[in-house]
Amino acid sequence: MNDEFAAAMRRATLFTRASNPSEATRVILDTLAGRTVSGEHGPAVSDITPPPAKSRPKPFPVDPHAQLIEPAAKPETALAETDTFQRSPRVRRPLGDTLRILSEGRSVAGKLPSFSDGGLPGMTRRSLKPVIPDGAKYLARSFTCAAGTRSYKLYVPASAPAVPRGLVVMLHGCKQDPDDFAIGTGMNATAEAHGLMVAYPGQTGADNASSCWNWFRSSDQRRGAGEPAIIAGITEEIIQDFELDRSQIFIAGLSAGGAMAAVMAEAYPDLYAAVGIHSGLACGSATDVVSAFTAMRGDGGLASRTRTLKDSVPACRVRTIVFHGDADRTVHPSNADRIVAAATPSVPGGAASKPGRCAGGLTYETTVLTDEKGRPALEYWLVNGAGHAWSGGHADGSYTDPRGPNATTEMVRFFLDQGE
Repeated sequence: MNDEFAAAMRRATLFTRASNPSEATRVILDTLAGRTVSGEHGPAVSDITPPPAKSRPKPFPVDPHAQLIEPAAKPETALAETDTFQRSPRVRRPLGDTLRILSEGRSVAGKLPSFSDGGLPGMTRRSLKPVIPDGAKYLARSFTCAAGTRSYKLYVPASAPAVPRGLVVMLHGCKQDPDDFAIGTGMNATAEAHGLMVAYPGQTGADNASSCWNWFRSSDQRRGAGEPAIIAGITEEIIQDFELDRSQIFIAGLSAGGAMAAVMAEAYPDLYAAVGIHSGLACGSATDVVSAFTAMRGDGGLASRTRTLKDSVPACRVRTIVFHGDADRTVHPSNADRIVAAATPSVPGGAASKPGRCAGGLTYETTVLTDEKGRPALEYWLVNGAGHAWSGGHADGSYTDPRGPNATTEMVRFFLDQGE
């Protein structure tokens, strides 16, 4: 840590102690962005950069536009629970027609240019709505518990029988919302092909100014409290309403949503059968804003285990699939290594790695670990040249890179392949 950064941390600490977190955050962001006290700017750092030629990137200054904001205190007002779900008869279409409608529907509002402002496709958010085929439903619902209230969207596939096969809970990243995330990941179409439901909980601007899940706060990293309690409550509500098979419940997320998905797998290993973490961080990587930036830039140590005897269930590791771009300038790819270390089976079986190349042009390396019974326990996809974006996503959604392997289809494949 250089003298300038150390001095900035001292100033930020003083502001924090003076109950001025906004000014503390500004000092940190200015320092990371290379801005001095006089307001002069250092060299700009691109959000997406090419990967190093032959070595993993070193820790980097965090992108000053990285979306991580300490949530402000809010009045403890409870919102009335709403539920627009109605069990009306469904009109069934052939599966092929349904998948075609979903695939085409994501882009009916127009196409983004191939590149925007020098970034990758899908870097700009657009106000679009997913197109839902006949026979499927896309419901707006809300859940309230002692920890708070969150709305969520729920996709009910037309291809499902009376009881859908299972559920995927999808946690969006900063500056995203459920509709944007559904469009960018294309999860509805993949879920339709497998008879799965998809839930998209939405973070609010009142709970985080950039709609980030608060993965970096200790109060939001525990079972039965904070945002984990709300997300688990949404999951339980859907399981009960649709009488779902509890062995077919999965969760995934991008960036802050990926970090929160890691928290959920740690706090609720009895609820989720598998987790997908894209461009995220391991549970326990941070406990506040300052340590969050440290972890994001790759300077963090091994993530701490946050469970205690009071708020945990018997220790177990949830099956995990990880995606990360080695050119990610928002969340350093070393964070994926920490996730892998935490998710490695306690009694590992075999391990295998293989390279690959996508039709979109990017190359990748996949590492697969099995448990002692030979069941797939962990997959890690390191995508060469990819930045902070959902691999293989659709350009009509934000933070997507269509050039990479399709993270959505690979995650669902991994979720359903339990080796039993």
